[in-house]
Amino acid sequence: MALFAAEDPIGTPFRGAVGDALRSFITGQSERLAGIGERAELLSELALAFTAGGKRLRPAFCWWGYQAVEETTDLDALLRAAASLDLLHVSALMHDDVMDASDVRRGLPAAHRQFETWHSEHGLTGSAEAFGRAGAILLGDLLLVWSMELFTASGLSGEALRRGLPLLDAVRTEVTCGQFLDVVAQAEPIGSIDLMDVVPRVVEFKTSRYTVIRPLQIGAALAGGSAAALDALEAYGSPLGRAFQFRDDVLGVFGEPDVTGKPAGDDLREGKRTVLVAHALQLASETAKERLTGLLGSPELDAADIATAQEIIVTSGALAATEQRIAEDLDRALAALDDAPLRAEAVTALRRLAELSTSRTA
Repeated sequence: MALFAAEDPIGTPFRGAVGDALRSFITGQSERLAGIGERAELLSELALAFTAGGKRLRPAFCWWGYQAVEETTDLDALLRAAASLDLLHVSALMHDDVMDASDVRRGLPAAHRQFETWHSEHGLTGSAEAFGRAGAILLGDLLLVWSMELFTASGLSGEALRRGLPLLDAVRTEVTCGQFLDVVAQAEPIGSIDLMDVVPRVVEFKTSRYTVIRPLQIGAALAGGSAAALDALEAYGSPLGRAFQFRDDVLGVFGEPDVTGKPAGDDLREGKRTVLVAHALQLASETAKERLTGLLGSPELDAADIATAQEIIVTSGALAATEQRIAEDLDRALAALDDAPLRAEAVTALRRLAELSTSRTA
């Protein structure tokens, strides 16, 4: 019998099991840090804090990618390998928050803000802001290292790990380069590039491969999956990753802070070039487009400015166009599972994961 129900593939039992695996690993690492120095223990404290929550989507796709090929017989080892993808993810979040100068992450002060506060409370010299950035970057680096250590020390066989490692190597390169493409896109003057061409490429590498395709394929490779199985998972994962990111784009502008854990309109303050923005700049009147362009990327946006941008996005038809793209990509993902060479139980789970990924509020 499977440990987790296909009808509830990322429910409380699964999220709890991943959380337990991460907590056990980081607690063990904290003992190593204590031997390095008392001050280093702050790193493990923040690692525990920022890995305590989250959607656990990447571990879930890894888990069900394995089940798509065969039912696991080593539950704990596979859980540890899958959980390593959440360490990779939180590593990226720490770096993202520094790059975006974000104040909040998962309802907590962002890591660099917490390091700033720690600097001030301990009466250290120099710039608290510079110390905060350095601390968060190093925490992200440490989590990246730990993600690899947890994967390789998961307890899976050497043969299984050798099958999964090339895909894990690929996803680290792809998400880093996808993030760089995103940074470049944000730096390009609006109107100088075709966002409708640039955004899908960014999304493919920053989200589709990182969040869905590679976690699925890593799981399937660990199970010894065929090329046909890995191809089927990619055909499902690419459109689902787009739909997931487009939902994220909508929440970044219209999400409720109490639910998303981030301030309303943060994507607008950061000037993110999302599909929502691309549609608005394409569909809005010249006056509205000029107004939206003036608002994008301003860290001083207040509630009235956010409301103005939201109104432009809605009245231009950009929100409706984005919702349509989400629905179309969801349909493509689900259709890719029809007659795919995957186990029926996993197909049930993947269909449910697709629905949860695109209908979420956080």
